[in-house]
Amino acid sequence: MSGTANTSATPQSAKMKKDESFLGKLGGTLVRKKKSKEVSDLHEEGKNAINAPMLPTGTEIHPEDTLMEENAERIMLDPTSRENLKFKDLLKVLIDWINSELEEDRIIVKDLEEDCYDGQVLQKLFEELSGRKLNVAEVTQSEIGQKQKLQTVLEAVNELLRPHGWTIEWSVDSIHSKNLVAIVYLLVALAMHFQAPIRLPEHVSVQVVVIKKREGILQTALVTKELTSTTEMMMGRFERDAFDTLLDHAPDKLNVVKTSLITFVNKHLNKLNLEVTELESQFADGVYLILLMGLLEDYFVPLYNFFLTPESFEQKVHNVAFAFELMQDGGLKKPKARPEDVVNLNLKSTLRVLYNLFTNYKNSD
Repeated sequence: MSGTANTSATPQSAKMKKDESFLGKLGGTLVRKKKSKEVSDLHEEGKNAINAPMLPTGTEIHPEDTLMEENAERIMLDPTSRENLKFKDLLKVLIDWINSELEEDRIIVKDLEEDCYDGQVLQKLFEELSGRKLNVAEVTQSEIGQKQKLQTVLEAVNELLRPHGWTIEWSVDSIHSKNLVAIVYLLVALAMHFQAPIRLPEHVSVQVVVIKKREGILQTALVTKELTSTTEMMMGRFERDAFDTLLDHAPDKLNVVKTSLITFVNKHLNKLNLEVTELESQFADGVYLILLMGLLEDYFVPLYNFFLTPESFEQKVHNVAFAFELMQDGGLKKPKARPEDVVNLNLKSTLRVLYNLFTNYKNSD
C-alpha cells in the first residue's frame, strides 16, 4: 500500500513541481517583461521629455502631426485656455458682433471654428464692413474651392490691415484647419480696424502648443499669445476722430460743441415740452434718444417698444440699443458707440451719437 501510495504520489508531485516550475518561469518572464516595459516606458518618457519639454497635460499630438514635413509648424490651443472665462467672453462678443453685422444676410454663427473655416462668413463680414464686393464663388464645397475663397478674402484683409501696422497672425492653412487662435486674431483685427461698436474684453491671453519638426524630431513648446490688450491701446488703433482731438487738445471748445448740440436737440424736444441741460446724464437711459428720433423722422414711437421709466441697467441698454435701431432705419450708419457706454455716461460716446444726428438733421424743422 505504501509503495503504491508512493508510486501514485510521484507523478502528482512531479506535476506540481512541473507546474510550479512553469509558473516560476512564467513569473520570471512576466517580471522581465514588466521590467522591460518599464525601461521602454522610461525611454519613451525620456524621449518625450526631450522632444516635448513643455507639453501641457491633456494635449494630444495627433497622427497627422508626426507626418509633418521637415521644418513645418503647427499651433494648437492649449485645452486649459479653451476653458478660460475671459477667452470664452471674447468668443461670445465676437460671435454676437458677426451675427449683428450679417443679420440681413440671415447668417447665424454659433461656433467660430466650424462656421469661419471655409471663408463664407469671413467673405460676407469683410464685404459688409468694407462695402467692397469680392470676386469669389458664393458657395464652395470642395477643399480647393474653400481655400481659393479664403485666399481671396485674406489677401483683401491683409492689403487693408498691413499698412496700418498689423502683424498678420493668420493664413489660409491656419484658418482652414480651424485654428481658433488664428480665427480670433483675424476677427479682433477687423473689429478694431472698423471700430466695431463692441467692447472687447481686456488682457485676453491664451497658451498655445507650438509643434515643430526639426531633423525628423517633433519639438514642442508652450507659448502665450496676447489676443487683446487694454481698451485704450486697442482704441489707439482707430483713426482718431474730431472728438478725440477736441477732448485731448481743445477742451476749452468742448462747451461750444455741447451748447450747439443742446440747442439742436431742444429745438425738437421742446415740441414735447421736454428740455435737455446735461448731455451726459439726460440721454443715458435712452428715452430722449428714442423720442428725438421719432421727432426727427416724424413718427410716433409706440410706448410698448421701450421703457418710458427704465429702472435697471438692462432696461436702459435696451432703450439705447432700440434708439440705435431707429437711427439705422432712418438711413444713418450704425453708431460707433456701444449702448452700454452711453448708459455708463461716457461723454465721448454720447457726443458721437448726437453729433451724428446733428450732421444728418441739422436742417430739419
